[in-house]
Amino acid sequence: MQAYSKSFAVDSTTGGDAHIGQDRFLFIQSFSTEKFESKKGDSVMINGKKIFITGGAGFICSTLIGKLIERNDVIIYDNLDRNSINNKDYFNHSNLRLIKGDVLDINKLAESAKDVDIIIHAAAIAGIDNTIKSPVRTMRVNMLGTANVLEIAKNNKLERFIDFSTSEVFGSHAFKVDEISETSIGAVGEARWTYAVSKLASEHLTYSYYKEYQIPIVTIRPFNIYGPGQIGEGAIQIFIRKALKNEDIYIFGDGNQIRAWCYIDDMIECILLCLEHKNAIGESFNIGNARAVTTIYGLAQIVCRVLNSKSNIIFKPELSADIELRIPGTTKAKDLLGFQAQIDLDDGIRRTAEWYQAHFDEMPELPKMFQK
Repeated sequence: MQAYSKSFAVDSTTGGDAHIGQDRFLFIQSFSTEKFESKKGDSVMINGKKIFITGGAGFICSTLIGKLIERNDVIIYDNLDRNSINNKDYFNHSNLRLIKGDVLDINKLAESAKDVDIIIHAAAIAGIDNTIKSPVRTMRVNMLGTANVLEIAKNNKLERFIDFSTSEVFGSHAFKVDEISETSIGAVGEARWTYAVSKLASEHLTYSYYKEYQIPIVTIRPFNIYGPGQIGEGAIQIFIRKALKNEDIYIFGDGNQIRAWCYIDDMIECILLCLEHKNAIGESFNIGNARAVTTIYGLAQIVCRVLNSKSNIIFKPELSADIELRIPGTTKAKDLLGFQAQIDLDDGIRRTAEWYQAHFDEMPELPKMFQK
């Protein structure tokens, strides 16, 4: 299959998605009209805690640390394969300790996490490129690494254990899925399901430690999080970095895959609520923005429109099985935590682009499959 180019053109009255059918466009538009008001739950500010974060140098947790570092001691445990902390203002903060380590090294893990109050387990192999290259490492780190961290947690008197799962546990068609919707293990041999099933197994193990050992766990399932500081394979950051330079934007597959996009600040707010609320213990939560919905092709168009970019959008053969539809149901987070996402897609893209424009020189190269 040959890659082909489609010149960028967008109807400003629709904000994108000229490539999709009218029925699908109306389906997507139905999510943008819902109004809501945010409410705050009965939470307690985290203060004076010793917090251990695996994968703490990654995009989400490096942002979270900025909200915790002034009032708490934070230990980052990370192999630094993806490093988003170097450009953080708190990098040399006296409350921060950085340990380079692997979650498969249980002895170093145990030594590093002594006497902590909170564990946030975000270390994982993610991204389709990484999973294709090393499915064995993906499963070992995501499953055995989680088992190691839970064993360490069992030996600490924890106030909270946050486990990062993924929205991909819901399979290829996930429409307003709630936390008890059926999960999927997918076809054996498909790279995407290698990742998803490793995270699903970790969810089951985490919940088992809650039931058997009363570890105060919370599982979170992020739905397409984006924002300043993201590196790796996130679609929005790749599209933005390309659009700011008027470079070709590549879409793998037909671009009709539907996603809901959640800005990083909303994600962080929900994690903080999961750390603070007693209602969260023993629960899992979908974290996403069900109002910020578009196709992958529509997303590329919106990025180009918001940034006034001259990038062309080029379609390439799909890399592996893909998620056709992924929109979260978030009622549980609203009812138990008082959380609802606030940042709309245009605003989030603008904020993200401003950050990348100011930090271009600090960014690692894009993965090769996204380069020319």
